[in-house]
Amino acid sequence: MTGVNSEASSASGVTPHPAFRTLDVERRASSAERRAPSAERDNGRMPAHDEVDRIVGAWVRERPDLDFAPLQVLSRVGRLARHLDRARRTAFTASGLESWEFDVLSALRRAGSPYQLSPKALLQQTLVSSGTMTNRIDRLVTRALVERRTDPHDGRGILVTMTVDGRQHVDTAISTLLVSENELLDGLSGGDQERLAALLRKLSLDFD
Repeated sequence: MTGVNSEASSASGVTPHPAFRTLDVERRASSAERRAPSAERDNGRMPAHDEVDRIVGAWVRERPDLDFAPLQVLSRVGRLARHLDRARRTAFTASGLESWEFDVLSALRRAGSPYQLSPKALLQQTLVSSGTMTNRIDRLVTRALVERRTDPHDGRGILVTMTVDGRQHVDTAISTLLVSENELLDGLSGGDQERLAALLRKLSLDFD
């Protein structure tokens, strides 16, 4: 009733009582706050706009005939991927590994004891060509991070087995990486992370 009385009084040319004016201002401010994005009213802890918002806004201004909704999702995924790539390179360098070395060693580590896989299985998990995988195994053997062993079930087959030194390197790398990745996700609650993971899983199922 206060807001109605205040507006009615203003419309009739009657100056409202100061108390009515104060309450009316508070009512309008409260309504505006409810309409504002949560990022704008979260005590300044999160900016209302990020770089993608600015990029999309510029495109919309220049090409209003196009729908730039995909950029709102995939541009952010791409930018986050670059941040993740830097974090991974830092973690691997600190552990004495290159990214491709981590890929091979982590596949062997996940296989469980005795930490060995066939070259074909490594190809399937790392998505590289057979020539590239042969070269990578050669280099890992040179560094004494893996060994080639004859498959006991197939005399013509070869198994790539991780050495103790290789296991130490990959264990250090994954521990360091998880610290960095947790820092990247620090702005999201546990529930937010679960919801985001579910959405990304839904999207990636079409490609895996």
